[in-house]
Amino acid sequence: MSASLVVNVLVSGVLTGLVYGLMALGLSVIFGVVRVVNFAHGEMMAVAMYAAVWLFTSAHVDPIVAIVPVAIAFFVLGYALQASLINPMITRPEHSQFILLVAIATIISNLLLMEFGPNALSVQTSYQLDSYEIGPLLFDKARVFAGIAAVVCSAALFAFFRFARTGKAIRACADNYFGARVVGLQVKRLYALTFGLGAACVAAAGCMMVLLVDVTPVVGPSYTLLAFVIVIVGGLGSMGGALLGGVLIGVSEALAGLLFDPAMKSMFSFALLILVLLFRPQGLLGRKT
Repeated sequence: MSASLVVNVLVSGVLTGLVYGLMALGLSVIFGVVRVVNFAHGEMMAVAMYAAVWLFTSAHVDPIVAIVPVAIAFFVLGYALQASLINPMITRPEHSQFILLVAIATIISNLLLMEFGPNALSVQTSYQLDSYEIGPLLFDKARVFAGIAAVVCSAALFAFFRFARTGKAIRACADNYFGARVVGLQVKRLYALTFGLGAACVAAAGCMMVLLVDVTPVVGPSYTLLAFVIVIVGGLGSMGGALLGGVLIGVSEALAGLLFDPAMKSMFSFALLILVLLFRPQGLLGRKT
């Protein structure tokens, strides 16, 4: 096994992991602020992947370019979903929230199956099979573009929460719900904005992911589970932890495919999850409560 092959695999895992991290970032943001676990997260990503495929086949819009309109549409849908259905459930028991979001996920999966059928769909861009060559190393253009786009989207989200006034208000709601209400913040509106941002993140990740894998109507639960694994590894509610967890999962899957068998990648992801739960239950970048 050559060193160049190992480096190629590691870089490929990191680039894929950045997309994973952006996907999990949406889940982490929603949970960290709203304290609601979005069990329809993977199904929302599947919808975004189908939207990217539809834009590519009908209007020849590159999936990377499709990030902008799809993310905007998902932000609006996420805002509306939180404002209309989820906000009234925030004060109810957690099992009520669970049932609501599982019901939404089931509806989405079945609508996708009715609309697109059971067959897998994909896109074939002009650069799909091209690579960047640096000495003995070859890097897939599709993964490079997806990784760069994931970094840009993640950086924009970090900057929003760090510097924007609305972002600071959302962080205040996450830190102290009652304190935010006392000082006059419109908490429910900020919750809706947060859910919209989380939906936009998963939409952007879906547009990137369609460059790497095919999409089917039943792919949603696997991405929901993967997002849970990533945010638990990185730390619930930690944005940096979501990105770190995504990269670690991407690298572990890539190494599993190289050293053993591609079918064993999930086993390595869950092994990493078990190790983190054993030795650092709060996650790599999580805080003890």
